Amino acid sequence: MEHPDLVTIFGGSGFVGTQIVQELARAGYRVRVGVRRPDLAGHLRPLGSVGQVAPIQANVRYPDSIAAAVRGASVVINLAAVGVEKGKQRFRAVNVMGAKRVAEAAKAAGVKTFIHMSVIGADAGSASLFARSRAMGEAEVRAVLPSAIVFRPSVIFGPGDTFFNKLGLISRMLPVMPLFGGQTQFQPVYVGDVAEAVAQAVQGSLKAGKTYELGGPEVLTNRTLVERVLRYANRTNPILPLPGFVGQILAFPLGILPNPLVTGEQVTLLGIDNVVSPEASKEKRTLQGMGIVPRPLDAVLPGYLWRFSANGQFDRQTA
Repeated sequence: MEHPDLVTIFGGSGFVGTQIVQELARAGYRVRVGVRRPDLAGHLRPLGSVGQVAPIQANVRYPDSIAAAVRGASVVINLAAVGVEKGKQRFRAVNVMGAKRVAEAAKAAGVKTFIHMSVIGADAGSASLFARSRAMGEAEVRAVLPSAIVFRPSVIFGPGDTFFNKLGLISRMLPVMPLFGGQTQFQPVYVGDVAEAVAQAVQGSLKAGKTYELGGPEVLTNRTLVERVLRYANRTNPILPLPGFVGQILAFPLGILPNPLVTGEQVTLLGIDNVVSPEASKEKRTLQGMGIVPRPLDAVLPGYLWRFSANGQFDRQTA
């Protein structure tokens, strides 16, 4: 049964956005997806019935395109953000001013629910420029719409993620596994659980004006995460702990690859704990507080990291 509300999602064609679109389409919502390149978002249409999911051209750097995308929507979700600066896609332009412009357009359009996706670790005093930009983006949204619901997930995993797939790629490309911030703690959260939390916010089940922190059932060190990747990729690469400054050097393109395997910002973030805060847990601003049982890494990782095995699905250990 089709829901009368229209939901506009900015940045909805990526890894997390695709899962949210699918979740909302199942619930019957009409979904408009604002993306810079609608021609590259054709995979979203089959997630709903005919005409239920509609990609539309929108760029958070251009207010007119934002206004057109939110017109008629009851709910607006902002997922647009960049983790790596490239060309005109800068942290300030997208993560800060882009978030502000989307919130302003939503307010002007009379949108009843505004949802903003941030990250655990968003902190105006962080050593990471990325983390500072996400905190500034949250502040801009709150200044425009104090009732906004903000989500802060830890590292998100699932087929198509950038974190574990990159580790798998490195394990296949290099004879050793470089490790930065081996003792840094993470609380990986499954993309489907993040989408379910967002769907609850869309349905009005969560409190307006609150910040929810999303983490999985386990707190694990970065070294443990690397070990899990090697296990499920059936790789035996030795793990080589390296100091952060080496990572900063490796972040510069060497001409061998079009892009570095790791950026300076990513190396900095690997040295900062990324877990749900005690305050969020106490106040039940978590997945468990929403009644969602988070899925563990071991239930999902084997399903897609096998492709980094020497012989893929035909690897003896995989079989």
